[in-house]
Formats: sequence, structure tokens, C-alpha cells
Amino acid sequence: MSRLPWPAAWTAAGTVAAALLAANIAAPPVLAGGAAGLHAVHAMRTVSPSPSPSPGADVKAPTAPGGLRACPPPPPPSGSFQGVVGLCWTASADDVGVTEYTVMLLGEDGFSPVASTSRTTAVVTGLVHGRTYTFYVVAKDAAGNTSPPSAPFSTPAISGVNVTPTPPTGDTTPPTRPTGMQADCLPDFNGTSFCWTPSTDDVEVTGYDVYRRTDTGWTRAGRDLPSTARSFTESGFNSTPGQEYVYFTAGQSYVYFVVAKDAAGNLSLPSDLVTATVPVDYPTHSPRPVGCRVEYTSWSWSGGFTSTVTITNLGQTAMNGWTLRFVLPDAGQKVVNGWSATWSQSGKDVTAAAMPWNSVIQSGASLQIGFNGSLAGANPEPTGFTLNGGTCLRG
Repeated sequence: MSRLPWPAAWTAAGTVAAALLAANIAAPPVLAGGAAGLHAVHAMRTVSPSPSPSPGADVKAPTAPGGLRACPPPPPPSGSFQGVVGLCWTASADDVGVTEYTVMLLGEDGFSPVASTSRTTAVVTGLVHGRTYTFYVVAKDAAGNTSPPSAPFSTPAISGVNVTPTPPTGDTTPPTRPTGMQADCLPDFNGTSFCWTPSTDDVEVTGYDVYRRTDTGWTRAGRDLPSTARSFTESGFNSTPGQEYVYFTAGQSYVYFVVAKDAAGNLSLPSDLVTATVPVDYPTHSPRPVGCRVEYTSWSWSGGFTSTVTITNLGQTAMNGWTLRFVLPDAGQKVVNGWSATWSQSGKDVTAAAMPWNSVIQSGASLQIGFNGSLAGANPEPTGFTLNGGTCLRG
């Protein structure tokens, strides 16, 4: 087994990166895998305002790290088949001083931290050789102020040995990246909107996730959009579970990107960034918009399954009359009968309408409904839950 040749410049850079690897790099979780399991329950909350800083306290955040790019990592130990990514970036500026950089990795459940360093280089290990990964970096100062994020950057993991790895089992081919990003494509929508050209996959694209840039990172603004989605809209608040409401400002611009995914958990490369602008006549909301949360649980057996759906009214007023819609991803999933709702199905689209005795859901209250179904194959979790036309949070 022969080692791949390493250019002289990479060898020099590897000396610095090797020390960093030993000092402060933790292995990230595996990115690919089976379809996502049941989601943990998340509650919508409003974040309490931070205490007023003491006079003279440092409240200025560092600037965003720039120029995120691939740098040569050190060669892994002889005989190692581990995938490695080396990253470099331009230092952030701060009125006092940057103390730490955090590297974030995109996975099935959004971005998560995988490295922390005081340098402007990092090595991320524990990856799959040849697979492409997406990262961004933020800077922090001693007072805990966090910078805006760098632009997302994608690069494949490399290995330092010349081997023919054992072919992985299952579907390992990611969907193609969404293209044709077009901002403000729905002119009659009073919020942000953009459209894209759909991705393709060797098996099937099962959905899309949308990410929006915030002051301190990239947050998932849209989760499990159906495979038929060609556009995304936001009407004034961040609907990601566990995040605070964020009201949009008329005339303000917001930056997004889209990622496609398949049933095996493979993620596409991110789309190009797109900047959508809130119309200048955007209305100012004083009360919170009415929201909802949906929790889905399913048990399957040979040829069938039983599912329960819990609907929670997150709004400040009672919901009088409701209709829940969602998509069963597999063509063999069929609703046979249900309870506590009037159930119907057209193709993969399922509708559950209120019964006379449970048509009102009080503010903060929950309602459980359910159905029995038949299977002709897999039993993936539904996507695209909406209640009275509005997207629900997933619990």
C-alpha cells in the first residue's frame, strides 16, 4: 500500500495543522445514514432579553471570517482510511480581540459545531473519504460576542493513503444541487420569497431544507419541504423549532440557500446564495402570527402501520376549525381508516379535517388524531405538514 505524494507546500502546512489536530479538533458525527427517525419534541419559545451590559462592557461583535477555503491537512497515520478536511480563513477583526473560531458542519439535522480553535486554520477528522461536506465559521471574543457567519463552503474529504475502499452499501449518491435561484419570484406575497429549479437524484429527491443567514449563523428557516417544492416564502417570523420569533423589516433583505435530500439522508451541495427583499408595504404585526406544532409517531408491521398526530395551537387565540395536510413520501403508503378527524387521500397527499366535536383548539392546547394505513414497502415519515394552509413546526 503506497502513500499518495504530498506536494512540498502541503507538507509544510501539514506541520502546523498536525499540531492543531492533536490539540483541539473533535471528530464530527457521520453525515450520511438512514432516513431520519422520530423527531425530539421542541417547544416554541421567545428568548428573554439579555441583561443590560455594564458601562464600558464589550458589546461589539467581531467581523465575519472571510475567504473560507480548503487547506492541506496533515497526512493521516500510515494505513488510515479516515477522511479529513483542512480549512483556512481570513482572520476576523474585533475592537478588543478574537479569542475563538468555531467551525460548523452541515448534517441531516442542520449545522452543528465540529471544531474550535484560536487559529485561522482547522482540521476536521472522522469524515468519509471522497464525500463532500459543507462548513461555515464564526468568530467569538472574550465577552462572548459572536460574529456574523462566513459564507458556506463545500469541499470533499481526502485521505493520505492510496487504497481501494470497500464499496459502501445502500444509496450514497447525493441529489444534484438546486439551481436557478430567483429572488422575489412571488410578487403578491407579503414577505420574502424565492424560487429554484428542482434537483434530481439517482433514486428520488424526498425534500428540501432552507437556510437563512442570521447575525450569528445560518439557521434552518424551512425544514422538510416536499419534493414538489419549487419556491419558499417567509411571512415575518422564524419558524424553526426552539428559536425566537423574528419579525421582518419592510425593505430589509435576507440571504438564503437551499439543500436537497433523499431518503438515505444524502444531502446535495448548497444552492447559490439568494437575497430576497421584504416589500416596502410589508405590514407591521403587533400580535404574534398564529402558529402550530405537529408531532408524528408511527408503528409499522408487515403490510401496515398505525400513526398518531398531535396538533398544538401555538397562537394566542383559539383556532376555530382546522384542516391538516401532509405528504406520505412512499407511493405504497395508504390511509385505510382513522379517528378524531375526517381522513382522505389523493395520491401521496393526505388531508385530515376537524370533526364537529373537536373543531376548536384553544391557545396552547393540543389535540391528538390518528389513522391506520397499509404498506407496500417502506414507511418513511411524512413531510410538508400544514394547518389551514400555514406551515407547522415539527415536534
